[in-house]
Amino acid sequence: MAHVADLGTMFGALSATTFLGLEARTVADLARTDLSPVDIAIIGAPCATPYPVVGPYCSAAPQAIRRSSWTYSSSVHHMNFDLGGATVPEGIVAVDLGDVEWDADEPEANRDRIRAACVAVLAAGAVPVVLGGDDSIPIPVIQAYEAFVAATAAGPITIVQIDAHIDWRDEVNGERWGLSSTMRRSSELAHVGEMFQIGRRGAGSARPSDAQAALDRGVHFVSAHDVHRHGVDAIAAQLPVGGSTFVTIDVDGLDPAVMPGVIGPEPGGLTYFQAIEIIDAVADRSRLVGFDVVEFVPDRDVNGLGALTAFRLTAHAIGRIARQRKAPSTGAG
Repeated sequence: MAHVADLGTMFGALSATTFLGLEARTVADLARTDLSPVDIAIIGAPCATPYPVVGPYCSAAPQAIRRSSWTYSSSVHHMNFDLGGATVPEGIVAVDLGDVEWDADEPEANRDRIRAACVAVLAAGAVPVVLGGDDSIPIPVIQAYEAFVAATAAGPITIVQIDAHIDWRDEVNGERWGLSSTMRRSSELAHVGEMFQIGRRGAGSARPSDAQAALDRGVHFVSAHDVHRHGVDAIAAQLPVGGSTFVTIDVDGLDPAVMPGVIGPEPGGLTYFQAIEIIDAVADRSRLVGFDVVEFVPDRDVNGLGALTAFRLTAHAIGRIARQRKAPSTGAG
């Protein structure tokens, strides 16, 4: 069989095991004074609270996303034209903390471990970037911001979610912490303020009463149709200026043409650049204090396209966070 070259082969990709070939550290390393302080920490979270009927179907996603990034591991300081400079600028320390330990039969312990890892990152003054895992992952991630919000004067964090579904079920077969309840559980946290949910379309597990509960909470819903019809600029104008924002991307919010590797593909989703523009809109208006990408299913991917898209979205978010870290006095930047 003939050898098939790729960009990594041509441009000297590193023999990497971490996201983008970044330095590997552990959560315990965050407290060490003999190492450089960390600005951005990647955390793999393969599993939180899987529904028994499907199990941890996204657990291979963190490693698949990392693997897609390895092609570009020699290019982390090269020109990234989507960012106008290097993905990780000089002077910014971005590290990969590896995957959080998990067991599909221990959902409460999984949530505790994910939350503790994010709390440690925030306590070290760094920004968590989380690779899921199914859409139950953001629940403990967002819970981790309680002490962070209490220690700042910026007030509750804003959540901006991209997703085909609204995740407002109170429970599914008695489970209150699963992927269909993510935004409802987040809405109950005192340290969560405004919520923007972008990309809904088709039908999911939500009933009309669930959608009404979200509206009663004050959620700003933007359908995928609204994004296509009015553009991202019209949506961006609704986002708050100032404060802190967490962005969570369930990749089924994107169109299957660019994200085929999902359990519930729906036509009419966001394009890659619409998602990028939403990340940019958040970073232009507020402090981007965290990011996660969830619901990628490697077994359903096509030619690695979904893994590449998830990697590129994550790298773009890292690039925008890094630029805010380099110029904190300039505002959102």
